[in-house]
Amino acid sequence: MTIEIKVPQMGESVVEATVGEWLKKEGDTVNLGDVLVELETDKVDVEVGAESSGVLGKILVASGEDVQVGDVLGTIDPNGSAAPSAEKPSADGQEEAQPKETPAQTETKEKAARETAEKITPVAQRMASEEGVDVSRVKGSGPGGKVTKNDVAKLLDSARPVAKEAKPAETQPRKPAPPPAPSRERDPREERVKMSRRRRTIAARLVEAQQTAAMLTTFNEIDMSAVMELRKRRQDAFVERHGVKVGFTSFFVKATVGALKAFPRLNAEIDGDEMVLKSYYDIGIAVGAEEGLVVPVLRDADRMSFATIEQQVKEFAKKSQDGSLTLDDLRGGTFTITNGGVFGSMLSTPILNPPQVGILGLHNIVERPVVINGEMAIRPIMYVALSYDHRIVDGREAVQFLVRVKELIEDPESLLLEG
Repeated sequence: MTIEIKVPQMGESVVEATVGEWLKKEGDTVNLGDVLVELETDKVDVEVGAESSGVLGKILVASGEDVQVGDVLGTIDPNGSAAPSAEKPSADGQEEAQPKETPAQTETKEKAARETAEKITPVAQRMASEEGVDVSRVKGSGPGGKVTKNDVAKLLDSARPVAKEAKPAETQPRKPAPPPAPSRERDPREERVKMSRRRRTIAARLVEAQQTAAMLTTFNEIDMSAVMELRKRRQDAFVERHGVKVGFTSFFVKATVGALKAFPRLNAEIDGDEMVLKSYYDIGIAVGAEEGLVVPVLRDADRMSFATIEQQVKEFAKKSQDGSLTLDDLRGGTFTITNGGVFGSMLSTPILNPPQVGILGLHNIVERPVVINGEMAIRPIMYVALSYDHRIVDGREAVQFLVRVKELIEDPESLLLEG
């Protein structure tokens, strides 16, 4: 009796995926728990494991096809036998013995493999192996020169010759040529890269957010002097005690929670003709990843210490780079913070992350002249933006929310009183 390999439940709101790479072939022996195939969702990649030992039977859905939860991907035969592998016989008809690796050779291969993992993302490594690409020929564009999937794709695309159509011999008298039709031949200066499922879903959700919400953005500026002075004064002791630097993120998470407590409609969502007001604070932190922006969530951020926030954000950044974020990391969220300032952004209008009704955008810090007590001074200023859904958040609330964030950041000791 064969066992069906089905698309598993993939978490909240995830019902569809794209079949990625099959890691086993038809006829391969599989053990319980072996990863058979990878599925790409709009949030993370999901590994589908074998629920029984046996032999991989039919693969019913090929790589690149879309599937839904419950669809059958293939079958496992628990009582099957693996397909025989071709052995090269020797001249006298006996199987030719393969020389065994020495311990030194094995250690050298393992060391080379470890070094290559450090220089290339897992997705790019699988793609390079599948296409027979020499990774040493690929120039990495990722952090620290790491080779990404797009880098491998560009090398493969540049190596493919552009086929030209052969012109048939003319046997009839020439007729007046019709007006030239637009050429569909690809310009060699152009590159076509198929959008991943994650990128397609990100695009659809951003358009959906703009079409379904009455989105508006309000701005303010924050004097970062007090936070910067406090970080400078306490940084060494903080690192020694907690093993991580105190950044700006933890201050803004704490200030956001304080402002949400004062203006709870920004920590809500719309469900039909009802407002769902939430008394918990799961703050999403936007993080750039190879396949697009992801938003892992700090659960119960109001109960977290500054150190816990910084440690968790650092872990999110690491997991986004090596592709190990889980669906649980990304599930839910009641409000989002995005920081374009790390890329040099001066000002932007962030787009809502549905079904949330508020998102706070942070930007770079620039020394600017300001008037303080009637006198001109140079202070480190950050512009901040709050996009909100005007259907349930009034302009007054939005402006006061942003003012409250400003007050808490400019007087960071008050964050302790906010709890």
